Amino acid sequence: MKRYPAFSVALLALATLAWLPVSGQETEAAAPVREPETPAPVAEPADPGAAFAPLDLPDPNDVRAANGAPGPAYWQQRVDYVIRATLDNDRITGTETVTYVNHSPDDLTSLWLQLDQNLFKPDSYGAARYGEGGRFGGFFKDAGFDLTAVTVRYVEGEAARGGEAFVPEYRVEDTMMEVLLPEPLSAEGGTLQLTIDFSFEIPETGADRMGRLKMKRGTIYQLAQWYPRLFTYDDVRGWNHSPFLGQGEWYLEFGDFDVEITVPREMIVVATGELRNPEEVLTPAQLRRLAEARTSAETLPIVGRDEVGKKESRPEGEAPLTWSFRAERVRDFAFAASKAFVWDAAGWNDVLIMSVYPEESIGVEGFSGWERSTEYLRHSVRYYSEQWYPYPYPVAINVAGLALGMEYPMIVFCAYQARGGFLFAVTDHEIGHTWFPMIVGSDERNYPWMDEGFDTFMNWYSGIAFTEGQPILADAMTPAAIAKAMRGEDLLPMITPADSLSEEALGLLAYNKPGAMLLLLRETVLGPDIFDEAFRAYIDRWAYKHPQPADFIRTMEDVSGEDLDWFFRGWIYTTATLDQAVADVKRNCPAPASDCVTEVTIENRGELVMPLEVRFVYRDGTEETYAFPVDIWRESDVYVATVEKPVKQVQIDPDRKLPDVSRANNVFGRGVVGRRSGGG
Repeated sequence: MKRYPAFSVALLALATLAWLPVSGQETEAAAPVREPETPAPVAEPADPGAAFAPLDLPDPNDVRAANGAPGPAYWQQRVDYVIRATLDNDRITGTETVTYVNHSPDDLTSLWLQLDQNLFKPDSYGAARYGEGGRFGGFFKDAGFDLTAVTVRYVEGEAARGGEAFVPEYRVEDTMMEVLLPEPLSAEGGTLQLTIDFSFEIPETGADRMGRLKMKRGTIYQLAQWYPRLFTYDDVRGWNHSPFLGQGEWYLEFGDFDVEITVPREMIVVATGELRNPEEVLTPAQLRRLAEARTSAETLPIVGRDEVGKKESRPEGEAPLTWSFRAERVRDFAFAASKAFVWDAAGWNDVLIMSVYPEESIGVEGFSGWERSTEYLRHSVRYYSEQWYPYPYPVAINVAGLALGMEYPMIVFCAYQARGGFLFAVTDHEIGHTWFPMIVGSDERNYPWMDEGFDTFMNWYSGIAFTEGQPILADAMTPAAIAKAMRGEDLLPMITPADSLSEEALGLLAYNKPGAMLLLLRETVLGPDIFDEAFRAYIDRWAYKHPQPADFIRTMEDVSGEDLDWFFRGWIYTTATLDQAVADVKRNCPAPASDCVTEVTIENRGELVMPLEVRFVYRDGTEETYAFPVDIWRESDVYVATVEKPVKQVQIDPDRKLPDVSRANNVFGRGVVGRRSGGG
């Protein structure tokens, strides 16, 4: 997901998020990013041999093929959950039965689970890392999981004899739990069921991802990381177990969820998955409205503002109600519950698109509010489906609450105070995570750029489509902004794991830099048609699977037909900067004079290599722009471009497409006014 100091996710993770005008509303724009007034220090010249050498990627094999696709022997584990839980008095009490299928070639002697609620214990690793009062805090005395029963029953494999249940040994270390199996779970199909009884007190502020928020008409509960979850076991690292510290996110297995949630009767519940018993928990009027909304392009009320809290808005009776949900082929499950919810919905392509929010979230003072959330959500679901890969689930839900911005399968949590363009931006970003990592099951903790960065890239174009021309991220994603950020001290490579980054570095390396990288790859290196074909192939190949960075790189190269090692090395694995410079311009006139030519010497003074574009303005008033491939830098960091006419001005990257850290050396002569694109 996403987060950033004080704002939501991926948008805020960007350093400067502009408030986007929506439907003619006047909003305050962020200050533009300015070019540095003095040249950047000259970087070490690029090493052509190193810049173009093959990337040292893991060797391909039968699991992960050389073309970037899953190999013929690709495998991953399957994890299905049956959960019965009750929400009462700020506490969750539940029982889960996990069916775990071991498709790996290894016998497993233990299972590793995530106990994320233990983060909020005052003595947790996360508390030591971030301290009290930080964004990823929420620590309190009685926090954490209370586990009252753990049993194991073998279903398939050599250990299944008799089907009796065992009480295994287990140990808990911070947010990790290892269940020691009585007998190994056999490879290639061994199956067991793990049953756990658990409970915990819901934090008020759950690391900016979940918790409870008191509103005028009731408390909003946003429940995530709320049940013990299996870590991923894969062909690269085996068990991917590491403590949850707050900032780094998750790497989860796919499976089906059968979940029943019992809550006080006056509450509305929305969740991952499709509601299976609507006639038991909704009124006849609400059932009719939902049926109508499913085929409506316009947002329709399900529980109107004037109906919130009224007895007739809930089925007759006094006892708690149990809401039953079914979700297939998902990696997680989250839900929200409140008696304060206004609820509206619309539909697209048989997807029921909904928003729930308190009346405090409705627009005021010229700014639209959450009454437009479903409209925004519908746009995003449709745009990403048509552009990249069809939305595969029956529902999409936006929930207003305390989380600034957080994503889960079919449901996202966004700030209840969000208004105007910011509400569009955070909604668009969070639901964009449906594609990364909910469909393409990325390892968010180790490679946040494959999650946040890919989503940020998609958001750029979604915003343009919604506003018919204006990118939502405004200055934060421009070449000038990226160049400025890449000039900073103590930078780390983009490949750095999330928990090893500061919050400020996370914004650049997980969101902005990878987003800009893909924009340049699409617009400048490959072109939209080739890039789109390759990016769609990556999603299609790795839908509901677990790609590694090499799988992405190889897929992009395979489908595009281009060697892109030079590109991905500089952007992902180094802190290289770009500095293309006009070093010399001279008129060379060997006899006879008619053979005179102008030689323009251009140097690549940074460690990053990129294609070169140069505009020549001639003394006769004409001009030409030439594009040179990146291959001109393969043998030398100096390139001499020759033209016949005398030149008046020369300008590198005239449209300012590239994140050049020193534009002062991009120009020879006076009066060159480039067509400014992207705010650079």
